[in-house]
Amino acid sequence: MRVISMVPSWTETLIEAGVNVVGRTRFCIHPKMLIPVVGGTKDWDLKKIAALNPDLIILDKEENPISMSLEAEFPYFATHVSSVLDMPRELNSLGAKLNNSVLLQYAEAWEKVPLFKRPLNLDNFPGIVEWGLKPQTKITKVIYVIWKNPWMSVSRDTFIGSMLELCGMQALIPQYDEKYPVIDLVNMPDNKSTLLLFSSEPYHFLKNKDGLKELGFPHAYVNGESFSWFGVRSLRFLIN
Repeated sequence: MRVISMVPSWTETLIEAGVNVVGRTRFCIHPKMLIPVVGGTKDWDLKKIAALNPDLIILDKEENPISMSLEAEFPYFATHVSSVLDMPRELNSLGAKLNNSVLLQYAEAWEKVPLFKRPLNLDNFPGIVEWGLKPQTKITKVIYVIWKNPWMSVSRDTFIGSMLELCGMQALIPQYDEKYPVIDLVNMPDNKSTLLLFSSEPYHFLKNKDGLKELGFPHAYVNGESFSWFGVRSLRFLIN
């Protein structure tokens, strides 16, 4: 079966499972293989898709606008991942759709993931690439930052939020009305007891540190792929 994956997390996972992935987005950077690019996760080149003659296009409701797939008139399968708890179900569905036993094995592995929940330990917090300013007082709030201009964060009700929960931080993450809210870091109080986790994606804070230290918050730079790529990458991050 010829498959085009429009979801970076799934692209990596499908290839590792031996699925014949013939097309990908420009954000599907893992693994490094010569696979044709058909656009981004939301802007597709339908002519390039048609030229690859896919049997199935893999989407996810959180990452891709489903209406685009309907306009494209290609067979598609859309997953819906918003928590680590969704992984066994979605991998089982993908495995059945693609008749792939490796994906079913991944689903079994994800079923055991809650057993790997870790107590919060800022001295050995997984995923930290580099500390910008270590906390000097007790941390009462953790804000995971994904974008600048405007500042944007994530709610507990996201895949990233569920990953942070397994790392012992769920009770410290604010509950927002939106999944990916715009926040005001400049006027936020209690900046000594609030820890900012600056992600490496989609905005690469580690390469763009200007002005971050001046905010006055304790902060660290984290590997965003570990917390947001919901396939084999986040699975290995949790169990290793």
